[in-house]
Amino acid sequence: MEEIYIVRGNIIFTKTFGKFEVFENGYIVVEGKYIKGVYKDLPEKFSKVSIIDYGNSLIIPGFVDLHLHASQYGNIGLGIDKELMPWLQEYTFPEEAKYDDINYAKKVYSALIKDLWRFGTTRACVFATIHKESTKLLMDLFAQSGLSAYVGKVNMNRNSPEYLVEDTENSIYDTEQILQEYSTKYELVKPIITPRFVPSCSMELLKGLGNLAKRYNTPIQSHLCENYDEVSFVKKLHPEFKNYARVYEGAGLFGDVPTIMAHCILVDEDEIELMKRKNMFVAHSPHSNCNLSSGIAPVRRLVERGITVGLGSDISAGHSLSIANVIVSSGQVANLKWLESSKVDKPFNTAELFYMATKGGGKFFGKVGSFEEGYEFDALVIDDNSLPIFKPLSIEERLQKFIYTGDDRNIKERYVAGKKVKEPECY
Repeated sequence: MEEIYIVRGNIIFTKTFGKFEVFENGYIVVEGKYIKGVYKDLPEKFSKVSIIDYGNSLIIPGFVDLHLHASQYGNIGLGIDKELMPWLQEYTFPEEAKYDDINYAKKVYSALIKDLWRFGTTRACVFATIHKESTKLLMDLFAQSGLSAYVGKVNMNRNSPEYLVEDTENSIYDTEQILQEYSTKYELVKPIITPRFVPSCSMELLKGLGNLAKRYNTPIQSHLCENYDEVSFVKKLHPEFKNYARVYEGAGLFGDVPTIMAHCILVDEDEIELMKRKNMFVAHSPHSNCNLSSGIAPVRRLVERGITVGLGSDISAGHSLSIANVIVSSGQVANLKWLESSKVDKPFNTAELFYMATKGGGKFFGKVGSFEEGYEFDALVIDDNSLPIFKPLSIEERLQKFIYTGDDRNIKERYVAGKKVKEPECY
């Protein structure tokens, strides 16, 4: 029989988009890794189960980072005065080349995982590099940490520096090797097919990866319509396709298995309709969209069309691993989009943004990101006593104040799949 325990505190989560569920001084019953129920008053049948009492603290779902580049962590805060394409050439590609050195990879990846833990990210979808061995190392380090992740070996065979251009067959072969070794190796850490983006992947490579995704039933992550120059380049490379998304679709990389596309700033109506039909996930990354002058994604339009949106730090184009900070930025750019659209694309409230940061991104991992019965128990315990609170606040207001004015020092405990996760060591 699985271990059963109860956590008590001020519980808040979003079962549905835009609506908080609040259980002040409530209880969450956990059996193994799953939630058996959340209660205002504890049922008699659980009266003999041990309780972990967090007092006046907030208990919230863990944050989900739906898009980040682990190999770029050493570059965080650098080069953000450039647009996407020159930023890749001058900063990103030279940094990613270093991951042929397993010792360098271990140093940076260990620091990254420790900081993900620190900022309350319990699950993440991660780009590594083209290097097979350091990608495997990253998966092993995540597994040791207790955090959950999808980790992708990046594929690229054209329009890149020579030191990052792969042989097509070798790129597909190395990817398949990782799928064979890691698809069932760990419960919480899995591989994900990761073509960098269309400009750096030939159609032969894209189709090869599409075949792997289908054969191994492996999810996919990539980038879509982030930058004007990028979109124009794709049109020149593939005039035979109607738009950027149709290139991925033509290669079998667009929603036949669970698929995340980051950014989607410049998607057209055909692409939005295709995304909806294919049940795509969008990783909204406002930090990087602002830093690289890419634009503001039409997130309200995507959500209204029924497309699932999660949030991504997108380091190192993004400058912070804190998903709480990404929530704030998402709200700010939505306010600007509302004005830009002549007040058509209405802004997001805190509950809507919080949903994206938890259950929205969590759906990619299954029943994750909420405290509903049957969901995996991923949680953060928040002590907000140090925040500037001088009057009585509701639980919703306390959460909003933590998101906007708190930081990692307010996060006292982290749970992933029912287990308390201690600070990862620097391996």
